[in-house]
Amino acid sequence: MLPTTDHLGPLTEAQVQRALDRFGLGRLVSAEKAPHGGFGQNLFLTTERGGYVLRGRPHYRGQFEAERFYAEALRRHTRVPVPWPYLVDERADVFGWPYVLMPRLEGLHLSDGDTRSALDPAQRADVARALGETLAEMHTLTRDRPGRYHPVVRQVVPLEAPDASVWALPDPAPGPDAGGPYASWVTSRTLARLRTARRHRPSATTPDDLAWAGDLLSRSAPALSRPFRPCLVMEDFKEGNLVVVHRDGRWRVNGVFDLAQSYFGDGETDVARTLCAYLDEHPPTAAAFLDAHRAAAPPRPGFAERAGAYLLLDRALLWEFFQRRALRWWPETWTFRDWAGRYLSLMDEVL
Repeated sequence: MLPTTDHLGPLTEAQVQRALDRFGLGRLVSAEKAPHGGFGQNLFLTTERGGYVLRGRPHYRGQFEAERFYAEALRRHTRVPVPWPYLVDERADVFGWPYVLMPRLEGLHLSDGDTRSALDPAQRADVARALGETLAEMHTLTRDRPGRYHPVVRQVVPLEAPDASVWALPDPAPGPDAGGPYASWVTSRTLARLRTARRHRPSATTPDDLAWAGDLLSRSAPALSRPFRPCLVMEDFKEGNLVVVHRDGRWRVNGVFDLAQSYFGDGETDVARTLCAYLDEHPPTAAAFLDAHRAAAPPRPGFAERAGAYLLLDRALLWEFFQRRALRWWPETWTFRDWAGRYLSLMDEVL
């Protein structure tokens, strides 16, 4: 029996070898549980041909197809390193569920606390700059309209909205004029997640929190509505979803993965997740990340106002997840406004 996870369940060597044979990836030599990320979806495999990742039992229909679409688009049109080939088997005859096999990329996974703490502040700042540059490169992948890849129809479709009435792109003016309804979409999505969080735990997301968030988003609407060129938004760009290497005297991102939640929108949205992680750790590191990103992708006017709104959206997405999973590592009396407001204050200092 191979090492496994609660998500994948028990697997046999014969099953894994059958999957490897299907794509001609050689004889299985060893397997180990992936120590980080993926909610237990991944196993690291070594075969006579090299290292691979087995990713199995999708969390929802279309997860793997979406990941493959975005990985291929990044590979074809940018310099962002991604696992490729991304081999999807949609059949369930081997494991009982679809699975993926992809190359295992060389590099350090900074979700590991020991790995991260072994880097001194200067190295951490260099890594942060590498992330800022890579994120800017991701944002060179553009589309004419905001949208999300839909695996059933196998194409990018307009973004869904919790309130569908706010999303109506004008047919004659795609591309640079696509920012018009974006403020409404961001507001609608943020407040919808907070209302859902409130259903999970009413005391943690109060009517006051919703009013506060709505007011901030309303004040940001003019900046959000400035025209932009829709580009890839990963939505979960962070150290946990990439690996880094030190090569030729500098740190570089050597692989980005977990792309299924990506969509095409305003690339500035992607800044918040990594920025907040660095604000928690060391604000100067956050500044290094932000400065590198802005140098590589100079923002349009209104960046500071949009940054607050996008941070609020990012925090609302996570807050709903935390409330649904009953996760909490901040003072018991804090509500969403306390938690998200702290990041807004820290970000103001960096900006």
